[in-house]
Amino acid sequence: MALKNRILSNGLASILQKFIRVVEQLFLVPFFITAWGAAYYGEWLTLTIIPSVMAFSNLGFGSAAGNSFVLTYASGDQQKAASISKTGFYIITIMILVAILVSALTIVVLDYFHVFEKSLIEKSDAIIAVSFMIIAQLLMFYLQLMEAYYRAAQKAALSINLITLKSAFLIGTGLLVLVLGYGVIEFAITQFIVTLVFILLYGLKGRKVLGLFKTHNGIKDKAILKDITSKGLSYLMLPVWQIIYFQGSTFVVRIVLGPEAVAIFNTVRTLSRSFNQFLYLVEPTVFPELQYYIGKNQWETAKKIFRISILGVFLLSIIGCILLAIFGPWFYAIWTKNELDLPKAMWYVSISGLIFNALWYSAEMVFRAVNQPKKMGVFGIISAVISVAFTYVFAQHLGLVGAALGALTLDILLVILILPLGCKLMHMSLGELFKHGLEDFTSLNQQLKSKLKSLKN
Repeated sequence: MALKNRILSNGLASILQKFIRVVEQLFLVPFFITAWGAAYYGEWLTLTIIPSVMAFSNLGFGSAAGNSFVLTYASGDQQKAASISKTGFYIITIMILVAILVSALTIVVLDYFHVFEKSLIEKSDAIIAVSFMIIAQLLMFYLQLMEAYYRAAQKAALSINLITLKSAFLIGTGLLVLVLGYGVIEFAITQFIVTLVFILLYGLKGRKVLGLFKTHNGIKDKAILKDITSKGLSYLMLPVWQIIYFQGSTFVVRIVLGPEAVAIFNTVRTLSRSFNQFLYLVEPTVFPELQYYIGKNQWETAKKIFRISILGVFLLSIIGCILLAIFGPWFYAIWTKNELDLPKAMWYVSISGLIFNALWYSAEMVFRAVNQPKKMGVFGIISAVISVAFTYVFAQHLGLVGAALGALTLDILLVILILPLGCKLMHMSLGELFKHGLEDFTSLNQQLKSKLKSLKN
């Protein structure tokens, strides 16, 4: 399949996946409330915090192993790629076993302090249900390594569609459990069964599609183990700086401006970033191809993919910013039922972050594509700390507008730090990015016109 066709397939699969994920988050809520009641459902949501937290113990080993695998396989070193797979599988399994022990200890401690007895959910039901949910969550640690098999085989769209199918099955089985009147144990067990069957079939299909393991077994390698561990810990910094930024800025606004200001600040941030969800579809569309061609050492093709991605997202972000500037305040008033007073200056400052965010987010994928996440993590943490500090200072003098300016500093700093370094990793300068990017768009436009003309004829 040609590069353009693969990117198109990836894009369509990503759009479907995004839609199903939204459905997964929203569709079952009214059924939960009808079947269990609002209070009981609220207790269930509280319980699911435990497996959600345990998912954080992945430590990025799956990402590190998966990215190393794709780059090595694409370079032609199939034996080393097989060894990376085996070593990665080994370290992920160790992490799952450790996480199970930590989870068991956590449940014992919570039970000792009678936490489960304070819940509306029966104590034994809560412990059994949360245990199955934890194991289901931990099984997904294998996903990123298995996903690499599909990227290496240039079958990313197939991978995305299979993951989407798994989400659809989770929705269907969850709905069936609720409609039949079952409780939390049955719900958790069905989620576990779907996840277990998915991981087994997804992994087997990935190995079959790639075909590598028919001829190469791989070995556990200490050097590879050390490399995966080092890079895995670097990947851990990525969610850390996001926690500092999002939770830190919210906390600062609360202590400086009060609870109502927090409601305005967070709702404005949510709505102003709504268009980002559309832009974020670009990354899963182009990332598999970008990484593959980097691994193949075909830099001209990789550079072209990168340039078109960056400038395409940049142009779309400008359009999104204009649309949000025109319609955003009107929709915000309807969305919040006119309960919150939106400062116009704050809104315009917040939506301007869309353009900066689009630039650095698109450049960030290069760090994962070359499997060098450390600098991205360090820059993210530094920028997050500075941004929270600026939010505190500006909020004291300018109120919510100042808080928005403080939050905006993160996106500006990351553009300054990430974009030039991303270009350097791609063996190009900032000037070349924009100069050759415009040439790429001109060429692409001519090809589209030629294609449309031929279709008409």
